[in-house]
Amino acid sequence: MENRMMMLRGSALLVLLISFYAGLSGQGAYLPPDKPLLVVGIVVEQLRYDHIEKFRDRFGENGIKRLINEGTYFRNASFEFMLTQSSPGHATISTGAEPSSHGIPSDNWYVPLKNELIYSTKDAVVNPVGGSFESGLQSPVHLQASTFSDELKMSTNRQAKVFGIGIKESNAILSTGHAADGVFWFDNGTGTWMSSSYYTNSLPGWVTDFNALNYAESYLSDSWELFRSEEDYSDCLPDSNKFEAGFSSVNYFPYDLKKLRSKEITGPKNGYSLLRETPFANSLTTSFAIRLIEQERLGRDNVTDFISICYSATDNIGHRFGPSSREMGDAILRLDDEIRYLLTYLNDSIGKRNILVYFTSSHGISEIPAVLEYNRIPAGYFRQNQALQLLRSYLNAVYGEGDWVKGYSERQVFLNRTLIEDARLPIEEVQKKVARFLVQFTGVAAAYPYSAFEANDFGYGHLKRIMNNFNPQRSGDVIVTLNPGWVEKEGDYVTNHNSPYECDSHVPLIWYGWTVNRATVSRKVNMTDVAATLSSLCKVPFPNACTGEPMLELFR
Repeated sequence: MENRMMMLRGSALLVLLISFYAGLSGQGAYLPPDKPLLVVGIVVEQLRYDHIEKFRDRFGENGIKRLINEGTYFRNASFEFMLTQSSPGHATISTGAEPSSHGIPSDNWYVPLKNELIYSTKDAVVNPVGGSFESGLQSPVHLQASTFSDELKMSTNRQAKVFGIGIKESNAILSTGHAADGVFWFDNGTGTWMSSSYYTNSLPGWVTDFNALNYAESYLSDSWELFRSEEDYSDCLPDSNKFEAGFSSVNYFPYDLKKLRSKEITGPKNGYSLLRETPFANSLTTSFAIRLIEQERLGRDNVTDFISICYSATDNIGHRFGPSSREMGDAILRLDDEIRYLLTYLNDSIGKRNILVYFTSSHGISEIPAVLEYNRIPAGYFRQNQALQLLRSYLNAVYGEGDWVKGYSERQVFLNRTLIEDARLPIEEVQKKVARFLVQFTGVAAAYPYSAFEANDFGYGHLKRIMNNFNPQRSGDVIVTLNPGWVEKEGDYVTNHNSPYECDSHVPLIWYGWTVNRATVSRKVNMTDVAATLSSLCKVPFPNACTGEPMLELFR
């Protein structure tokens, strides 16, 4: 009997040993590499945190829900600066610094000495590579700080491969940085992917081959219909309503894209700008990203590579239809399917344990003011052109006839400093008069002269967020903040972002893959922490202007 018991115990031990060693060869017991082989940054333009929660139960199992269920989900991540726009958002994520340090305070800024409005990535010195001329005059020339991928490139003696892609050029460029091997964006004129001479003198052969497939033409020859059943959009606004701008007043499904394109809805006839206004722009981005990873062999050696993938369709759709529309809901559900497609490819070809993914957004969006008013919530439009006209008349009455205001952009007033100096007027006095005048307009919460931020440090609140935006060379003389629910009226768009409020600043942030554990984190984090965390995880120096801190939950 005793011998039999010993034999049973020995058999059980043998089974345990076999199971243990078998487990070592499987995914469960596989030890991840010291560093990820590929870092994938997924940045969605204009995706609010609450959008993830709203559609979470309707997501498929292998897309965004997989990121949440298998990754670390930071539920209280936000941008801590005033002008929540695309360019400063992408630059803040990549540099770990506030706009005051990385030099991209807004999408555009006015240069009084040149009497010129500057786009965040416009560079007249470079040449287009592929695509049309104007679309190719782009580079990171205005970005004043290094990015995570710049530091990764330098720390590996340029052995790391670094790429960025996005339908919008500024997104792709600013999310990647200065030292990239390649950055590609979509050209409205030709419907192809292109770059600039800052990165390369000619397109790689695989890009040319991809462009020859003419996916953009195929998408615009089709129609945009609801991706899911009607029930999945029951908590969105009705399909046709009075709040949305739509495409030339067409604001209901299905959208005949071929017909809309022929009407020159969003750009020159037979151009491809309409694609940016549909979820198919995201589909094109995913296909191009996978082709790039394959052809450039990212994640195939023991040196960490990096790719930034920027999805921007939600931005244009949100502006035209609002964050609560069926169109926005459909774009998000389709985005979930794009993430599923991308994750499946990454896991199958490189392996979950070898990739580090972060999924986030560059900013949110405000609700349509008319929707808020319909629900008896104070809201409205600030008509900046009318305000600027009255401001000019006021300054003429106070100081005499003159071109006292050079321009207005991104809630900032740029004064004619040369004229003010010639008139021997203290610039601070003029700034204060402008601020006091603008604060009288309905919907304006406050107007601040930027001179107030040159020698002060505000520890918290909106004043701190303005300071984080303040760049002496590129910021205006007066910044205007609006009441909650108020947005600037821009073209035929029905809503906007660009405020410090929750709807614009609070974004989703999820980490997935490599050594990332399943967790949900509720503490508040600044989006400057992303670059600091990446640098710590990958054991490379922090970007040179980084003020963020590593997210300690990812190191446990």
